[in-house]
Amino acid sequence: MASQGRRQGLAVLNLADGSAALVAQFADADIGNISWVNEERLLFNSTDKRIGQGDARYAPGLYAVDRDGKNYRQLADRDGAFYQERSIVRLLPWHTYMLYQDGAQKSDYVYVRNLEINIPGDLRYEGLLRLNTRTGQTSPVSRPTYTSGWLLDQNGEPRLTWGSEKGVSSIYLSEEANGKAGWRKLAEFATYTHSTTSFTPLSFGPDGVLYVISHGGKDKAAVHTFDIAKGKVNDAPLIELEGFDFTGYLIFNKEKLLGFRYTGESRDTLWLDSDMKQMQADVDAKLRTTVNLLTLPTQPETPNVLVTAYSDRQPPVVFVYNQKTKALTKVGESYSKIKASEMAQRKFIRYKARDGLEIPAILTIPKEKLGGKLPLVVLVHGGPWVRGSSWGWDTDAQFLASRGYTVLEPEFRGSDGFGARHFIAGFKQWGLKMQDDLADGARWAIAEGMADPQRICIAGASYGGYATLMGLARNPELFKCGINWVGVTDIQLMYTGHWSAVSDLPEQWKEYGMPQLIGDPEKDAEQLNATSPLLLAARIRQPLLLAYGGADQRVPIYHGTKFRDAVKAHNKDVEWIEYAEEGHGWTLPKNRIDFWGRVEKFLDRNIGAGAKTE
Repeated sequence: MASQGRRQGLAVLNLADGSAALVAQFADADIGNISWVNEERLLFNSTDKRIGQGDARYAPGLYAVDRDGKNYRQLADRDGAFYQERSIVRLLPWHTYMLYQDGAQKSDYVYVRNLEINIPGDLRYEGLLRLNTRTGQTSPVSRPTYTSGWLLDQNGEPRLTWGSEKGVSSIYLSEEANGKAGWRKLAEFATYTHSTTSFTPLSFGPDGVLYVISHGGKDKAAVHTFDIAKGKVNDAPLIELEGFDFTGYLIFNKEKLLGFRYTGESRDTLWLDSDMKQMQADVDAKLRTTVNLLTLPTQPETPNVLVTAYSDRQPPVVFVYNQKTKALTKVGESYSKIKASEMAQRKFIRYKARDGLEIPAILTIPKEKLGGKLPLVVLVHGGPWVRGSSWGWDTDAQFLASRGYTVLEPEFRGSDGFGARHFIAGFKQWGLKMQDDLADGARWAIAEGMADPQRICIAGASYGGYATLMGLARNPELFKCGINWVGVTDIQLMYTGHWSAVSDLPEQWKEYGMPQLIGDPEKDAEQLNATSPLLLAARIRQPLLLAYGGADQRVPIYHGTKFRDAVKAHNKDVEWIEYAEEGHGWTLPKNRIDFWGRVEKFLDRNIGAGAKTE
């Protein structure tokens, strides 16, 4: 919470009477992430919402406080010192971070991550410390290799760890042998491929059963149990989603598995437990126009259940449902000034690419303008090996729709979450078939009578910015303008970097991942040159908006400046924006407002109401 221009603080809400008490607040920073240590104590870190990435000078730090505001303690430093003596209290180094797993929540101890970093973005390994949040005392957890992740078991203790070296991932299990604790290798597989033997650890059940996500030789990833003794994934899946990989988590009580929280077309829940099915039905009857996600209390004797309600038109609203009284009480909301009745409808659709591959997408249609040929924005997600979006309220799409534009967000091949075939089809297809999928989506919208073929713009950030430039170069007859923010402009630059900036792309990713997924800089040099916008700049004559962050370490600004200089030699309609303090995207409200205000004007004069028509 924040008031009268003060920094955002940490408040504890009493659900019995609705009162709130401020228990922690910084004078020079905002409260960041929060987690419960136990019933009485909270762990949190800091952030600074008033500065961009380029002006950041401090780490998040680590702090703890009781829920009544007493016994506040700083645990980890925020600056670059490895430790400092303050009132005879030795602080943990700045590179100590929260684990974001609940743990046992039965003592004052938590596990925290201790990162060893070579250069920005290049993690050497991730260690684990057991930390007493009252005394600050720690003890390290042994590790078998250059670990990069950990999983706590049902007792809140470290049971699994994993890491990757030279393109090979290994997963280890903690166990005792001959009376001594140690680590046993459970599995080993190639890091950057969809191996039939690979799996992702998910969680341990109350009975110690390990649940994992695995393809199990099939196209779609599903939830399986893992046979620890045999070191193999059990064949029979517990849940399979039609048309989607399983992404999400499992919901347990103290005795058993209750259900699955997953993302299909939208975020939703499959309950196995009959009591939970009944509770879901009761909440849904009270909130009929939204998807309602139930979050159970850690302590089963607590009657309160958290309910997050959302839809394509309604940003998330949080309620508390009392299991005893059946009362539903609103306790908070995001975007409180948004009126659902004024928002646009969003649909999950699928269309066919030219080679027959089915492409999932989200289509947002401006309110009360169904059935007409409208200007279209093809909005391309970054990554690109992630899922772009799901059905629900979305800031960018709703902003564009509120200005009269239909928005198509394709999950082009290479996007994750839609099966191994869909993912692998994107290997080494930057600027090629991945690009075809975007053009085919625009042509689908034209054929369906939803888009005016003379008023289509392509836009996106990061990989989406790259795809914007390639779309303008390859399909000038289709895309009349483009908006690229923080986009890659030269694939070879991703490998070589530039003297003027530090890239945060890990060296292992450059050596073992990028050659497989994008292309080898030597063996595939001809293809990479043919699909780099910088070398195709002379082809791009359409109006173009370029925006970059001066402190971006993922796609350093030299990508933007080199392309800007090249394209301006042939194109007089290029708008350039630089936010010196921003990184890979805009964090400051003033910059987001400025950028989207420029986007609004750019679209209006090129494909909107202000555009010249022939």
